[in-house]
Amino acid sequence: MGFLNKLFGTQQQSEEEKTMTKSNIGIILGSTREGRVSPQVGAWVKELADKRGDANYTIIDIADYKLPLLGEAGGDASGAAAWSEIIAKQDGFVFIVQEYNHSITGALKNALDYLREEWNNKAAGIVSYGSVGGARATEHLRGILSELLVAHVRVHPALSLFTDFENGTDFKPAAVQADSVNQMLDQVIPWTTALNTVRK
Repeated sequence: MGFLNKLFGTQQQSEEEKTMTKSNIGIILGSTREGRVSPQVGAWVKELADKRGDANYTIIDIADYKLPLLGEAGGDASGAAAWSEIIAKQDGFVFIVQEYNHSITGALKNALDYLREEWNNKAAGIVSYGSVGGARATEHLRGILSELLVAHVRVHPALSLFTDFENGTDFKPAAVQADSVNQMLDQVIPWTTALNTVRK
């Protein structure tokens, strides 16, 4: 029996192996501003993602890391090493993106610029919000991700400040948005799995 188990494996071993080989997907909160709603959106995405059981999902908050403007003299960049470490551990990402002045936040752009190889050959999905669903910020982010060799998927949940938020602050997404998130993750996971082979 022991020989057969070694040869063919057991169902328990198979389940353990699946758990061990799950990809790590970082859900990155793209705003550090006071009064931000990105933690609400990020928690919602993680709740939906965890129900899938197809990856290890972790919320990564840029605000938790000291990242002054890149190259700024005298800035306390003590969080840079930890930022590099957490991003390097991820196999893929979901960016929670808010639109400010037709683009992404300065904090997100700065955080992206801090690293290079840690982003390379990984997959990403984007969940955005704003007056037009954060569409313009998303298009800016896509260009940046392409330069960093991050493969961004097509499906893009776009949340409206008018229909998915109450008073612009309390996140109450329309039911259809959950389907959009799952469709996005349906693309992120296989792309992540494929790109894992490129990095190894």
